[in-house]
Amino acid sequence: MVKHKLRKILILTALVSLNKLSNAQQVIPDKPNIIVILADDMGFSDLGSFGSEINTPNLDKLAAEGLKMTQFYNSGRCCPSRAALLTGLYPHQAGIGDMIQDKGSPAYQGYLSEQSVTIAELLKTAGYHTIVSGKWHVGQVESSLAHNRGFDKSFTMQNNGSSYFNSEPIYNDGRKVTFLLNGKQIQRQDTSRYLTQAITDFAIKSLDELPKDKNPFFLYVAYNAPHWPIQALPEDIAKYKGKYLEGWDALRNRRFRKQKSLGILGNETELSQRYAEVPDWNRLSDTDKEFWDTRMAIYAAMIDRMDYGIGEILARLKALKKDKNTVILFVSDNGGSADTVKDWDYVTQKNGRPGSVTSIDSYYPPWGNVSNTPFRLFKKNTHEGGIASPFIAWYPGIIKAGSASDHPGHLIDFMPTCLELAGIPYPKKFKSKTLTPLEGKSLVNIFNNKPVQGHASLFWEHEGSRAIRKGDWKLVAEINQPWELYNLKSDRSEMKNLASQYPGKVKSLEKEFLIWAKKVGVVDWETIK
Repeated sequence: MVKHKLRKILILTALVSLNKLSNAQQVIPDKPNIIVILADDMGFSDLGSFGSEINTPNLDKLAAEGLKMTQFYNSGRCCPSRAALLTGLYPHQAGIGDMIQDKGSPAYQGYLSEQSVTIAELLKTAGYHTIVSGKWHVGQVESSLAHNRGFDKSFTMQNNGSSYFNSEPIYNDGRKVTFLLNGKQIQRQDTSRYLTQAITDFAIKSLDELPKDKNPFFLYVAYNAPHWPIQALPEDIAKYKGKYLEGWDALRNRRFRKQKSLGILGNETELSQRYAEVPDWNRLSDTDKEFWDTRMAIYAAMIDRMDYGIGEILARLKALKKDKNTVILFVSDNGGSADTVKDWDYVTQKNGRPGSVTSIDSYYPPWGNVSNTPFRLFKKNTHEGGIASPFIAWYPGIIKAGSASDHPGHLIDFMPTCLELAGIPYPKKFKSKTLTPLEGKSLVNIFNNKPVQGHASLFWEHEGSRAIRKGDWKLVAEINQPWELYNLKSDRSEMKNLASQYPGKVKSLEKEFLIWAKKVGVVDWETIK
């Protein structure tokens, strides 16, 4: 009898243990794979699904099968946006209120703060395999490098830009272009491998090398395209050469009409006026028109090739049978650029064949103004042209195909979204360091078409340009300029400044902005630059 009871107890214990093991094994596959794709200096209207004529079939397919958010925001520039995305904090809280140079205060130290933690670091605690391929640009100090910030495999460009064909300097002020492979410096001297393709290739190779366990993965693909120098493969440029000879005004108007037909913009939205410094296309000579057409053809080719690479990643995902339980989030780090690199004496001037390794150029404000249709201003500014991003989320079986949302979101929302998908709470401490409380809000309820708790307010500051959005109201000012007030519900393009009509609203929003600025460590830009 005793032996019988003992045997029964042992059997029940074994069954309980097996059940626990089975449950543990079932938890991991329920956690989705997560892919974050970031474009660099790509404007709000540069995808086909957001109004463009550029061929982006893969991203357009993700948009058609998933969700488009039409009021999604970045932090205005590459470094701050990357810091916000990776940490779920405002850039100043993560130590990167500006670029990666130390400007003498914790908010502007130029590398990820010890009081911040990355998505990869936290996902690893839930068993995720973590990969990054592309532009890093959140610090050069050892503690802020990708392999020390939670990524198992990493191929990273540390700088803001690079030739797309090699590692030669694009600046003449001593700055070097640095690439790291799993933390070790490498050189890219092989001119046959285009940088966008190299970023794609490493992402695919890393997917192929994932362990054969059931643990999910987190893949962060940070393309450098279409950041200057505008360089592209000849066959890609050829697809677009001659397509921009009608000029920037005609193109802005066509994109604007398409955006309305797609529901990206409401019927009340107006197209902002052509940027003041952009010349009248019809007054240009035929030679000048051909020159400008070439610039935009190269830029379009860069986006085309990025989309092609995304298609390769999607194809490999499907071949590996990992597509059914994968979330993909796509966004751009800031609006289209007005950079005029031919005017900058600290940029290496190369004047060879446009679009080739022997040329360093940008596409200038006329085409940046097109990229940001229908908005005003550019990258670095906190008007909508600088901070509005196209956003796409894809999650088969969860996100309804063809979904759209005008809920305001921000890059700080990526961290809480990934954590909720993975079932991980945001900790108060990580590796004995006390963390700054999370600022972002999860987007998962939007994916599920459920009510979502939005931000009471959103804030921006970059090199003296500043803004706050509260509900439909936005208070914004460029450096050393007075506040402007807009109601984005009726005036998304920021055409009607209401500051003089609602001085009380200006004061209340300014007060809230100043409280936030003090909290995160904003410093008067004139005192630190």
